[in-house]
Amino acid sequence: MSQIDIRHEHGKTPEQARVAIEEAAAKLTDRFGVRSQWQGDTLQFNGSGVDGAIQLLPGAVRVTASLGFLLSAMKGMVEGEIRRVLADKLG
Repeated sequence: MSQIDIRHEHGKTPEQARVAIEEAAAKLTDRFGVRSQWQGDTLQFNGSGVDGAIQLLPGAVRVTASLGFLLSAMKGMVEGEIRRVLADKLG
């Protein structure tokens, strides 16, 4: 099982960051079929072959995920897509 751990800094307010993360999660849902749910300041997500969270931190977000066997083979592509979406939504 492969692990992803990404920290992405940003200059948005907590409210703006939450909206941006919701937009990012919508893109990840379209791309990878994940489902998500907020638990406090953490957006938990899971889907076929992936289980993780996006945590809102002061001035940053942290994305952690465990990839199942099939997605482990595409870890670089999955991680790259997450980084691209974070940069697009959070700057």
